[in-house]
Amino acid sequence: MDVANANVDIPNQASLISQLIRLGDDHLVLGHRLSEWCGHAPMLEEDLAMPNIALDLLGQARALYTYAGSLENKGRDEDAIAYNRLEHEYTNLLICERPNGDFAHTMLRQLFFSCFMHQYWQQALSSTDENIAAIAGKAVKESDYHVRHTAQWVIRLGDGTDESAQRSLDAVQQLAPYVNELFETDDIAAACAVNKVLPGPSSIEAGWNVQMSDILEQAKLPMPEYQMGQSGGRQGRHTESMGYLLAELQFLQRSYPNMQW
Repeated sequence: MDVANANVDIPNQASLISQLIRLGDDHLVLGHRLSEWCGHAPMLEEDLAMPNIALDLLGQARALYTYAGSLENKGRDEDAIAYNRLEHEYTNLLICERPNGDFAHTMLRQLFFSCFMHQYWQQALSSTDENIAAIAGKAVKESDYHVRHTAQWVIRLGDGTDESAQRSLDAVQQLAPYVNELFETDDIAAACAVNKVLPGPSSIEAGWNVQMSDILEQAKLPMPEYQMGQSGGRQGRHTESMGYLLAELQFLQRSYPNMQW
């Protein structure tokens, strides 16, 4: 990426780097979670679809990390940022690190995140930073598919059998405490939104609610009551699950440092 052409105010550059890494962490961690379904999905089509969504998320993480590393200019490439940090240095949303649970839980978790990111990337298309606009141009097409695919499953399960409907309702209740963190806009996120470099997360909330209300109504599921919930992922405070996830995610890099394929 051409850092020289990036329209980034120097005083806000540290905030931009932090926000890019946050977004990269979201996609890396959730992509890893989805990859855990490979070979375990309920049907062959999903055994292909879910890893493909995971690969999309990984590609988006790589683009975000690469740009963050080039702005940081400390010699860290995307692999170093992705794999060579301690748990408290990851700043992903807590919803992304949650264990997969059953299929209904995984689909609803992905839908919540994908609906948010699809609207986020749509706003980022008009970013004043041309590198971010380019990342968004590819990501918005991928996230559009992610929303359509997961929405179909959420509707199918929610408006399905008694068993699938109950599992879907359980998923709504279990995930509700983690939704509010999607829209938190702290000083770092606000600094990136000032000059329209990246969208402010709170600006996504109204559109997310409209889209989710429509999908969940078709699924005969209630909207989550998320206004009071869990937080801390953006500050590096994670759930117990994160340590186990990183132990697997970082295994090769920790065992064979700086390995080249």
